[in-house]
Amino acid sequence: MLTIGDLSKTTGVKVPTIRYYEQMGLLSPPERSEGNQRRYSKSEQERLSFIRHARDLGLTIEAIRELIDLSGHPEKPCAEADRIAAEQLAMVRQKLERLRKLEAELERISTHCHANQVRDCYVIQALANHDLCATDHG
Repeated sequence: MLTIGDLSKTTGVKVPTIRYYEQMGLLSPPERSEGNQRRYSKSEQERLSFIRHARDLGLTIEAIRELIDLSGHPEKPCAEADRIAAEQLAMVRQKLERLRKLEAELERISTHCHANQVRDCYVIQALANHDLCATDHG
């Protein structure tokens, strides 16, 4: 059995986050020692590692909740898990596209400025006037 501090060290998840996941119902309430310390089993450590990895991949708490529920029914088809992963992939691709637009616009405005003084600085002017931007990057 692990204390909450040991669980935090082994999974890399901070103690307040572990408590938050318990409140959200992603982790079961832990057993308590005679001194009322939380005690976690190997399966709870594995669950927390699962949650951390899912969060690292950007999955929402609700998506993680669905995946945890699915993992409790190994006989079910994995179409729902595939759907959740595909939705996350689509969101990541949308973010990447937005970041590419931001990169291009920042590169354009930062290389467009050849002024010596701030009053003539294209970066400042472009930030103050969205019409000077080459694309809609918002």
